[in-house]
Amino acid sequence: MTAPSPDTRSPRPTARTVGELRASGHVQRPVKDEMRDNLLAALRDGRDPWPGIVGFEDTVLPQLERALIAGHDVVLLGERGQGKTRLLRTLPLLLDEWTPVIDGSELGEHPYEPITPASIRRAAELGDGLPITWRHRDERYSEKLATPDTSVADLVGDVDPVKVAEGRSLGDPETIHFGLVPRAHRGIVAVNELPDLAERIQVSLLNVMEERDIQVRGYTLRLPLDVLLVASANPEDYTNRGRIITPLKDRFGAEIRTHYPLEVEDEIAVVEQEARLRADVPAHLLEILARFTRLLRESPSVDQRSGVSARFAVAAAETVGAAAVHRGAILGESDPTARPVDLGTVIDVLRGKIEFESGEEGRESEILEHLLRRATADTVRQLLGGVDLAPLVSVVEAGCQVVTGDRITAKDLIGELPELDVLDEIAGRLGAQTVGQRASAVELALEGLYLARRIAKDPDDDGQVVYS
Repeated sequence: MTAPSPDTRSPRPTARTVGELRASGHVQRPVKDEMRDNLLAALRDGRDPWPGIVGFEDTVLPQLERALIAGHDVVLLGERGQGKTRLLRTLPLLLDEWTPVIDGSELGEHPYEPITPASIRRAAELGDGLPITWRHRDERYSEKLATPDTSVADLVGDVDPVKVAEGRSLGDPETIHFGLVPRAHRGIVAVNELPDLAERIQVSLLNVMEERDIQVRGYTLRLPLDVLLVASANPEDYTNRGRIITPLKDRFGAEIRTHYPLEVEDEIAVVEQEARLRADVPAHLLEILARFTRLLRESPSVDQRSGVSARFAVAAAETVGAAAVHRGAILGESDPTARPVDLGTVIDVLRGKIEFESGEEGRESEILEHLLRRATADTVRQLLGGVDLAPLVSVVEAGCQVVTGDRITAKDLIGELPELDVLDEIAGRLGAQTVGQRASAVELALEGLYLARRIAKDPDDDGQVVYS
């Protein structure tokens, strides 16, 4: 989660001791109560608690909201690239912006409720003079990718040999070096790809989730940990390569299924939000890429168990934009705009991001090209349906050839056609204003006519494409 810049944060509260904190009227709340109250306040006020989350409004988010209101730990189950991690990273927005902690405490304990022996001693000795500091909500979210080398020490903790060497006994709780989960006390712990965590490591989370204590090296340290544990899992890992052990699965209060965007508009919105485009990529090209991605998810030739990530559509849009920049650099276009001819680069560059069924070896490019043509044809019908393209067909039939490709500028492409009212109508339908956008719009119309078999399309001797 990207932390806000300091100037966007509200001022840090001024209380510096526990006495000042009590005088200010501060009330302590467990982290789940804190998130519940803030979520309900956002819903009552009509504010969006989930900025940047697209396509889950009527499915995943209501389930997640009910789980948080119930105070449940949550596991998100879904294929790769469905936005599970992004959703988890929005959870800190439901925390109070600032929370008080005992100054210098290892676990960020609340001044009203110290839990480690050292903090308990300091609180007893200093009373209302116990120094406090303030922690921003960005610092209360911890995330761990479950990798094979993850250990119990990473998650829970281990005996610190340096502290033992200083003279403390092994049974002394202050010899423990705390792991990720205790250090997230009064915050959120997210474990990505939980099934990839070895089963013996998953066992270490059982007490944390139910009894809220930790066990290290044969002795139990009773710590009333206050954490929300959330996790993500892939269904393929969940059932085959790895699994969530039954006792741990039982301790999660909610298991929520995520999904890919259900509507084309949502797919486009994800691309617009996530893609870093180096050139102007018109909306009609983003729609083609969105439809292409959806066709891949429906194709029997593609291994649907691995899924087609939303990252594919994002990377495809970035690749198309890069192709336009490449052409602009060569031809001297100061404001490069992507055109349908750039869509072919997606197949060349991103073919390896798709897993095909075992019987499709050797046909991968053919399958991708076919589905890309279908996506283009569907987009033309959606955006240019009702536009009479006959005048454009007549001009081509009369001998006008339109050449496009990596060596053709937008200005040259427009200059190959006479002035026609239908070109203005096409540009108006697609919102094309600049020369580059108009060229892209015209090229889309020509590609639609070719796919409808009303004009021809052939490569010329220079490797460009000729509509004739």
